[in-house]
Amino acid sequence: MSRVPRGALWSSFARSFLIQGSWNYRTMQGSGFAFALLPALRSIFRGRPGELDASVARHAEHFNAHPYLSNLALGAVVRLEADGEDGDDVRRFKTAVRGPLGGLGDSLVWASWLPAVSLAALALYWLGAPGWLAVATFVVVYNVGHVGLRAWGFRTGLAEGRWVGRSLGRAALGKWTERVRSAAALLLGVLAGTVLAGTGGLADAGPTWGVLGVAAFVVGDLAGHRLWRPTAVVVVVVVAVLATWGWAS
Repeated sequence: MSRVPRGALWSSFARSFLIQGSWNYRTMQGSGFAFALLPALRSIFRGRPGELDASVARHAEHFNAHPYLSNLALGAVVRLEADGEDGDDVRRFKTAVRGPLGGLGDSLVWASWLPAVSLAALALYWLGAPGWLAVATFVVVYNVGHVGLRAWGFRTGLAEGRWVGRSLGRAALGKWTERVRSAAALLLGVLAGTVLAGTGGLADAGPTWGVLGVAAFVVGDLAGHRLWRPTAVVVVVVVAVLATWGWAS
């Protein structure tokens, strides 16, 4: 790794936040992955423009993983390129890791971390905290987690190269996923109790809203695993409309 200056590594890490900036159906994150690698590749292939072009073209091919855990692959590829690994071996490595990184990231972040932090912020609000504090809590806690995950992935990839699987095993992200989900379930109970029993909650809204609340719970229990994405969109839209209405009035 002595061939890659620290400034180039920092630049590649900073660019990794834009890895989905040119997402498309043909290469998905491929062009973003190549864009993030470019500062490191310029240092590795300095004075060898032909090899640089070939490397950039190779990494602009199809690649798709969870955007936060893709830094594991990004750091590992920098290490492999700096160590002079064969281009086909690097391509096979990326093909091998993209599926596991996508599945782990979806389970840990989208299905666990994001709901847990959202529920924590909502619970704070319904417990009487100012709205700005609930929003600030979400922004700070969620981003500390996601930036930390990106930094850990990039650093681990640089250190381990093709052996990043060993670090993934030691990190036990599956266990962390279960822990976060357990915390989310607890927070959901706190939020539900606060909304139902708190002043201005459903307990004060009359029987109609109570029946609708029970119906929503039953639907979620029976079909929530199939409807969570469209439901999330609906919830975000409704919350945005209500917030705008309340601000305007």
